[in-house]
Amino acid sequence: QVQLVESGGGLVQAGDSLRLSCAASGRTFSVSAMGWFRQAPGKEREFVAAADWSGVNTDYADFLKGRFTISRDNAKNMVYLQMNNLKPEDTAVYYCACRQGVASIATTPYLYGSWGQGTQVTVSS
Repeated sequence: QVQLVESGGGLVQAGDSLRLSCAASGRTFSVSAMGWFRQAPGKEREFVAAADWSGVNTDYADFLKGRFTISRDNAKNMVYLQMNNLKPEDTAVYYCACRQGVASIATTPYLYGSWGQGTQVTVSS
C-alpha cells in the first residue's frame, strides 16, 4: 500500500502562492493516478486536482479557474500542487491521495485507496 506524507502548508495572505508536496512510498506509486482534495471546516471533502500515472493527463476542479497546477515526479516519488493567487476561500486542509495501482484519473474521494494526513492552508484577507 502506498503511504503518503504532505508538506508545504501554512499561513499566507490573499494573492500569495504556495507549493504543496506529497512524498509517496510504495511500489505502485509510479503506476497510480494521484489526486489532491481539500476539506474546509463544516464542509465535505472536495476534489481539487488529479494526474494520471504519467502526469501527462490532468484534471482540475472548475472553481480553480487555472490558479492551481498538479505535477508529479515518478523518479522521486513526489506529487506537487502549485497554488497561485490564493484566496481566503482556499483555506482548508489539503490531502494527497493515491488510486493504488489504477492509472486513470478520478475525481471522487472513494476511488482513492490511500490518503495522507493532510496539511493546513490558511489564507488571510
